Amino acid sequence: MAKAADYTERISDIEMRKKLDASGALLIRGMKACGKTKSAKQVASSVVSFDQDEQIKLLMETAPQRILIGAVPRLIDEWQEFPKIWNYVRHEVDERNDVAQFILTGSANPAEDAKIHSGAGRFTVLDMRTMSWQELGYSSGEISLGRLLEGKDQTTNDAPTDIETIVLRIMKGGFPALLKKSISQALEINRAYIDLLTEVDMSRVSEIKRNPAKVRSLLRALARNTATTADITVLEKDMKLNENSDISRPTIYDYLEVLGRLMIVEDQPVWSTHIRSSATLRKSSKRHFSDVSLAVAALGLGKEALLNDLKFTGFLFESMVVHDLRVYAQANDAKVYHYYDSSGLEVDAIVQKYTGECCAFEIKLGTGQIEDAAKNLLKFAAVLSDSSRSKLISLNVITGTGISYKRNDGINVISLASLGY
Repeated sequence: MAKAADYTERISDIEMRKKLDASGALLIRGMKACGKTKSAKQVASSVVSFDQDEQIKLLMETAPQRILIGAVPRLIDEWQEFPKIWNYVRHEVDERNDVAQFILTGSANPAEDAKIHSGAGRFTVLDMRTMSWQELGYSSGEISLGRLLEGKDQTTNDAPTDIETIVLRIMKGGFPALLKKSISQALEINRAYIDLLTEVDMSRVSEIKRNPAKVRSLLRALARNTATTADITVLEKDMKLNENSDISRPTIYDYLEVLGRLMIVEDQPVWSTHIRSSATLRKSSKRHFSDVSLAVAALGLGKEALLNDLKFTGFLFESMVVHDLRVYAQANDAKVYHYYDSSGLEVDAIVQKYTGECCAFEIKLGTGQIEDAAKNLLKFAAVLSDSSRSKLISLNVITGTGISYKRNDGINVISLASLGY
């Protein structure tokens, strides 16, 4: 298919082509409207849409192999609508014994009881997210995460970003369809996203009716606890206090599981390492929406509300930065964790490559917090064992309103407006 003239390049495009060239089929996962289908269409030669083609149900019952006939790579969009297609693709890949045959995209993971066999050796997997600041054009990308992981010094002559601009970008989010929308238009669309999620998607995904009011209450509790390690107990108390919502813990677990299947939430796991401190490592993940704008939409907040509560906005900023770090880390064969031990020592993000090298990041909205963040990073480095410390390549503070520079203690201060992959 011809490349769309209005297509904005994604950082994941390079990884998409590399994975497709290495396997018979590529599975692209990501929340609804993050851009999976449009990206896949840039390399696909034919397309079948499981959520639009009325013949699919009949073909799946009578001649499912016919769905696989077409120019390759053949894109099967929203494949989870008929999960059995996975096994037909798997067998077809074996028969053809060639790479780049199929691309499967889906905005929900199938239920655990779906009879899907492992695609090991046949499928590669690409996780797609909404657009990062670099992809949106907000960041120059002159400070590269890849080079940070290699321990290379980097400089840039960037300028501060004002707090109002940051707040507006938090509100708008990174959905590709909103690129040319105004802030007011983006807010309407994001709130509609939440409405459809609560009223339609949560029940549709597993054909079990779920209470929209309780779903909305949970989303608001998750939003209020963005970028924290809030557990089920905290969420339950929050909902009773702020929402006057009586919801059982099993129901909360069920709703969280469905939100995970829809890829609306993406928790940040804790970093496991060796330390020479008497403290013990905690295991609680941090909670994040897959796009921070949904937290704003769930709470119905506007610019003035965020400007009047900069502490909460700081948590939203941290969540947005973690999202971008995930995009940049994935392009560098790395993952994003956080550090938390029983002494209360926390580090907002640890980016670690599969080979073990890592960088530590504190994330601060304003420049007034940089000094405390730097002290925290130095304390963190001091508690690591020698073997863990040898893998720690750099200490960094990511700031919203500040500029990029290297401190005398060796810690990098990095403006989000200069950070890229």
